[in-house]
Amino acid sequence: MKNYYLKSVVCTIFLSLVISATNLNAQGCVAIRGFSSCSAGNMEGGVNLSKGDFSVGTNFRYFESFRHFRGAEEETNRVEEGTQVINDSYFVDVAFNYGISDRLYVNFLLPFVSHVRSSMYEHGGNPPNGLGDRHNTRSSGLSDLRLGAGYWLFKPNTKSFNLALGLGVKLPTGDYAYTDTFYNQGANKDMQVDGVVDQSIQPGDGGLGFNLDAQGYYGLSNHFMLTTTLYYLFNPEVTNGVLTRNGSSEFSVPDQYAAQLGAMYFSNIKGLNFYLGGRLEGVPSSDLIGGSEGYRRPGYAISVEPGINYNVKDLTMSLNIPIAVERNRTQSFSDKQRTAQTGVFTQGDAAFADYLVNFNLTYRFSKKHSNMNGYSDKVDFNIKS
Repeated sequence: MKNYYLKSVVCTIFLSLVISATNLNAQGCVAIRGFSSCSAGNMEGGVNLSKGDFSVGTNFRYFESFRHFRGAEEETNRVEEGTQVINDSYFVDVAFNYGISDRLYVNFLLPFVSHVRSSMYEHGGNPPNGLGDRHNTRSSGLSDLRLGAGYWLFKPNTKSFNLALGLGVKLPTGDYAYTDTFYNQGANKDMQVDGVVDQSIQPGDGGLGFNLDAQGYYGLSNHFMLTTTLYYLFNPEVTNGVLTRNGSSEFSVPDQYAAQLGAMYFSNIKGLNFYLGGRLEGVPSSDLIGGSEGYRRPGYAISVEPGINYNVKDLTMSLNIPIAVERNRTQSFSDKQRTAQTGVFTQGDAAFADYLVNFNLTYRFSKKHSNMNGYSDKVDFNIKS
């Protein structure tokens, strides 16, 4: 019974870091808007919620995007000239998780966002041909709600590994036509006009979507465990009916994807554990279901992700800071069409962040109250079914 309990502790600690790894954010203007998986990967209770257990968690994320990339090449002149676009983005998610059985769980994610976007080109144009007058546009409010469920393929605590498959739905509850004031508009550049803010800071995308995901772990020893999370969001709708500010096209409703692979180290200090992994996240040029027309900024970011976790009884805290090592603004569907039509290679740019700050706080309500004061190094991962 002692080893059985300790394995439960290990799994719960493991998930508290995975939830940080799978609150997935594109780091910049690539229009992912800091989405969160709401199925297997994002469930604090998903790994080890027993039947009737309940958990509630909040996740805070922040990044500042300002480095412009066209393809994988950074346009360093933008920062040097002071014409870079700067997005300061804040995300707060509240997640509720419930164990229907020891293997089946459901969840609900309530997300809120706040963005401040600073640019010149939207407010009269970049110098030397524009006014060079920098202003801010803002957006905030409820984002797109998520509902999900997950199922562990193997009975918990019977093996040193397990895999959960999840299914979720994204509801178009966030404002996808948010407007704010733009300066230096009109023929004489002397007007203030209310217009639709950039796609990267819209609270919602306007589409009804669904996601598939998987998360798994494999115990290597008493102190090390491998973890992985895979996520794909399908957005079948082509566009959301909202024209871009210049009226050239409608906003696309793009798919999104992410993958995470890492390792946890369980220290001998009670409640203190460490994580190191890598993550890939992005927006594809073409959707798997439905059309891909409309305005989007596709691309991806690859990051190295260190993290630290601490738990006291049923309260778990974790901090992860993914650091970008590769950023790539790929050709969009429209870029490819224009290239084929004109014979001239076309590829837009996008701004990315250097790093992301991701803090998670989760409390678990269990019918069978467990003491989560720390981790014992005597756990045996070689469990036999």
